[in-house]
Amino acid sequence: NPKNLQRILREGILLATGGTAILLQMAHPGVAQGVDEHSNFAYRPSDRLRTTMTFMYCMAWGTIEEKRTILEMVHRAHAPVNGPGYNANDPHLQLWVASTLFVCGVHMHQLIFGQMDPAAEDTLYQEYSVMATSLRVPPELWPENRQAFWKYWDENIKALPISSHAKNVSNDLLYNKAGPWWLRINLPIVRLVTAEQLPPRLRDEYGLKAHHKRYKAALGITRPIYRLLPVSLRQYPVRYYLKDMRKRMDK
Repeated sequence: NPKNLQRILREGILLATGGTAILLQMAHPGVAQGVDEHSNFAYRPSDRLRTTMTFMYCMAWGTIEEKRTILEMVHRAHAPVNGPGYNANDPHLQLWVASTLFVCGVHMHQLIFGQMDPAAEDTLYQEYSVMATSLRVPPELWPENRQAFWKYWDENIKALPISSHAKNVSNDLLYNKAGPWWLRINLPIVRLVTAEQLPPRLRDEYGLKAHHKRYKAALGITRPIYRLLPVSLRQYPVRYYLKDMRKRMDK
């Protein structure tokens, strides 16, 4: 039972990292090209969030059969996503995507609840490897420990270019005009949070502006209020996405 992984994923505040995770993923040119050329992102921006959250929640709480079903669906969806220079099933692309999920999860949890115990974070890191290995990333590709991981992460953050494909996806996400109304009215908040949580170089290359005072003020209000919310409310996204997943599987 991946208790540390569940501890991170059960908090609904994790959804606030959605924009950051997507733009971090798009920093890899292969991921960005695949999404830009093979998805209807501008018209269905919430689909990638739903797919990602369903995948993570299933890996943490799903039955063996549910995990098998979800992974078969993911692999089928990835099969046609390929072209010159990229393939959605490339283990190095999947490693990068899984890495962004770990980074965003840890970052948000520490923002709200404070620094984790190092031993617990070591265990969490190993538990997060399922997000990579379940997508056919060879176990030996997942960095051996947190120190090796952060070396891998920092090297990529310094080197990965923000391509035109990445900027297209960023624009479709942060300035979307075709999505549902509830998404569009929240885009100013999404832009604020996403810009602040991105590494400075990536933020600049995406053409985003930091608003440190606004973000700090918003975080100062959000942190104490969120921690006072009933656990059932904080964990609602887990129940919602798992229920939605099981409903879809029954069809």
